[in-house]
Amino acid sequence: MQVSLKVNGQAVTLDAPPNTLLVQAIRENLRLTGTHVGCDTAQCGACTVHLNGKAIKSCNVLLAQVQGGEVTTIEGIAQADGTLHPMQAAFKECHGLQCGFCTPGMVMSAIDLCKNHPDASESEVRELLDGNLCRCTGYQNIVKAVVMGGKSMTTA
Repeated sequence: MQVSLKVNGQAVTLDAPPNTLLVQAIRENLRLTGTHVGCDTAQCGACTVHLNGKAIKSCNVLLAQVQGGEVTTIEGIAQADGTLHPMQAAFKECHGLQCGFCTPGMVMSAIDLCKNHPDASESEVRELLDGNLCRCTGYQNIVKAVVMGGKSMTTA
């Protein structure tokens, strides 16, 4: 089956079996390995990407379901010159990572969170990040990063 879509602004056509998950296509066909596979059940958020501007968990979406859509992965959010997205910069500044496995999905979720809740408080961020798991950090610096990143996004 052929599926045409845009990934990080580039038009692509993929030939894949009908049961191919979006996360598989991203990682295996396109070799964009920043999107991680964690739980395979849409519980951990490591596979979070943006589909048509909205955060989704790509481990429970079939490639066929995104025909004609626009997907943005962690590789597609920095500027062409390498300048980090404000949320990436905030994660770096606040050290909102430790092992880094959850970071790409966490950043993608945080961008969507801040678009929809631009003035979220720390307690609201904690609640809204439900569904993105981190096993290392204890979330304190992640929450600080999301608040800082959200403020940077509104001023950028």
